[in-house]
Amino acid sequence: MNARPTMQDVARLAGVSIKTVSRVVNNEPRVDPDTRARVQATIDELGFRRNEQARSLRPGQSSSLIGLVSGDLGNPFYSAIARGIEEITYEHGHLLLTASSEEQPERERQLIETYLQHNVAGLIVAPTLDAARTITPELLRGVPLVSVDRPVSDPDPFDTVLLDNRAGARRAVTQLIHDGHTRIAIIDGNPRVYTGQERTAGYLDALREAGITPQPNLMIHGHHGARHAEQATHALLSQEQRPSAIFATNNRIATGVIRALHARRRTLAVASFDDFEFADVINLPLTLVSYDAMDLGRAAAARLMQRIQGDASAPQRLTQPVTLRVPGDSS
Repeated sequence: MNARPTMQDVARLAGVSIKTVSRVVNNEPRVDPDTRARVQATIDELGFRRNEQARSLRPGQSSSLIGLVSGDLGNPFYSAIARGIEEITYEHGHLLLTASSEEQPERERQLIETYLQHNVAGLIVAPTLDAARTITPELLRGVPLVSVDRPVSDPDPFDTVLLDNRAGARRAVTQLIHDGHTRIAIIDGNPRVYTGQERTAGYLDALREAGITPQPNLMIHGHHGARHAEQATHALLSQEQRPSAIFATNNRIATGVIRALHARRRTLAVASFDDFEFADVINLPLTLVSYDAMDLGRAAAARLMQRIQGDASAPQRLTQPVTLRVPGDSS
């Protein structure tokens, strides 16, 4: 990775003193307009950014800040990841700064740039769909980054910590098949999202391994939230040949499925990738892909600490295991 450009680099390339660069950066007067323009052009060329926190650091003191750009922090999944990250960063003497991208690539980039201006020691990001366009080694200028839950791109230029999405989905759907179901629907969110793609692939793996031909009318995509998933479930149950089981690719989709079944007073087998609160008191046959989201955060933070401590090895893709849980099954 390229080293982060310094004020000395700007001064050398622009042919001026460091003091002149400082005056331009701080928008001070008493700088010749032509000189100011030349220095500013050099700043833009190098991608120099003033480190806000560095201005307050004593000589020899390094940053203790870690920046997290998360998905929706109102989702228990992302809040649990943040808690796991904070646990590890605190143990290493770092303070975690947290913000949500709201799944907006431009907001994601702005947050990263703001963190970099405050001289963070490292970054952990749950990437947006278009992160490959905005998160680049050139943007980071040597600051280590670990992506969590999704890769930035494929292949990924950064370390990535993921769940075993495909294997977990295959196990859940295989369990439904083992329970006697052959018409198994799937409700997924945005088909461009990496996790949904992997979980759909696992669903198809299970069907094909059992010799079941996938039915396009049972595969519903683009229904990420609970409300849309509820509508999709009503549509599935209105078909002439209804499914006997539904696989939901995340907890919010599962919530919508359960609401629709409750509204129709129907009992249907439901498998969900993600455990969720109150699953043990829901009167439906449930199969859940379970994991500790805090462990996902811990693993991402531990990898970032290794990078901060000088690990310069090739980017790694680390996969966290998942388990299958059937509420009420004590075996």
